[in-house]
Order: sequence, then structure tokens, then C-alpha cells
Amino acid sequence: MTAQREIQDEELMGVAQDPEQALRLHRSLRTIADATSLDPDLREMARSVLSGGVDIKDAFQDPRYTEAVFQRMHEIRRAADEQTYEEQQQSKARFAEWDARQEAALDRERAERDAPVHGFGRTGAGGTAGGPGRSAQR
Repeated sequence: MTAQREIQDEELMGVAQDPEQALRLHRSLRTIADATSLDPDLREMARSVLSGGVDIKDAFQDPRYTEAVFQRMHEIRRAADEQTYEEQQQSKARFAEWDARQEAALDRERAERDAPVHGFGRTGAGGTAGGPGRSAQR
């Protein structure tokens, strides 16, 4: 029986500049992996990176994945260009609400990540959420 592995934020430090950026990248990969409205190649790439099957740097260089990213960016740009002023204002308001929810979720994740892990005693061996005792459920 094989457990589904998911990479840790630290494994994204090859492309992330700091732990905060790694956390955000990790969350973005999860979002992409679960977004049924996105191109299957993008979802596959995110799942492969999250499972550790593909290194993030390799994924960024794979032509199939980069084509899917550029195609999605083109679709987003075209949709934005076709919006009326009123639609743009509604989009901005929806984005602000979404962004506030995302920031709250990030704050919860940071607090969970940075909270001491109970049950390891006071020796410090595995005694922090970022240390060896860290849970793999992310």
C-alpha cells in the first residue's frame, strides 16, 4: 500500500526566493491541480510537481506545460480586453474579496506551520512545525 506523497514547501526553494514565496507557490500548485476548468496538461503538471514526480524547474522547462500556461494567459488577457468598464469594476471587487479570503487562508497556514508541535517534549528534536516532526498533510 503506497501513501500519496506531497512535496513540502521547502522542496520548492529551488525556484522560490524565500519560504513565503514557496508557500504561495505550493498553494498555487494545489489550486491548479484541483481546477477542473483548466487545461488537463496544466493540472497534470501541478499534480506531478506536488507528488514529487517532476521537479518544478523541469516542469517550467517542459514545452507541453509552458504552452498550456501561455495559452491560459492568452485566454485571460483576451477575456479582460473584452470586458466593459462595469464588468472590470465587478471583477476588481470580486478579486478583492477573493484576495482577502486567500490572505486569511495563508495566515492560517502560516500559523499552523509556525506553531510548535505538541508531544515532542522540550528537547527541540522535531519540536517545531518546520522541523522533522512536521506533518506531511499539506
